[in-house]
Amino acid sequence: MPLLWVIYLILLLPLLVFVLFFQVTAFSFTKLGLSPQGAVTLFCLSLAGSLINIPLFRRRLLTEDWPSPFHLLFYYYPPRVHEQVVAVNVGGAVVPAIFSIYLLGRAPLLPTLAATAVVALAAKSLARPVAGVGISLPAFIPPLVAAAAAIVLAGSQAAPVAYIAGVWGTLIGADLLNLHRLPELGAHVLSIGGAGVFDGIFMVGVVAALLA
Repeated sequence: MPLLWVIYLILLLPLLVFVLFFQVTAFSFTKLGLSPQGAVTLFCLSLAGSLINIPLFRRRLLTEDWPSPFHLLFYYYPPRVHEQVVAVNVGGAVVPAIFSIYLLGRAPLLPTLAATAVVALAAKSLARPVAGVGISLPAFIPPLVAAAAAIVLAGSQAAPVAYIAGVWGTLIGADLLNLHRLPELGAHVLSIGGAGVFDGIFMVGVVAALLA
């Protein structure tokens, strides 16, 4: 019988972790000024939106094939052409960007801009392009840098500043400032705010609420 309970606990553990994370995140959003219903809605939109990418533009890429010298004597191998789609992720970019605009009314402008610049520089220096995947960024770096910058620059108004700076600084530093490196990534779909930076942006709200 004890073994059966252990098996049940192992099976339920992922659900318990998700429920705990949901409670913490929803509480964090309420600390940033949302109602409990609004916090749940924002959490669900962020989670569901992470699966949705809105195409922005397409670009054609040439892939060179290098056949053997023997084949070069008898055949012509033209370069292959394929398309690369650049999209924006709803859960990792659109939803947090809209919420950060909502928070602008509660945040001092100059400290917010300065903190955003600090996060953008940190994200730019730490973001790494991964061939076939996109941009990779350590998940806890943006929220921690945003929190530190907001505390120093905004004092008692650090919470909304940390969220706004964390969202926009990450999107600008990790994604937008690396758009020129798209050809070397090789992925067919590259998503702004998608895999690689989504976790960091999502954690920004939790860390920012700890400052509230």
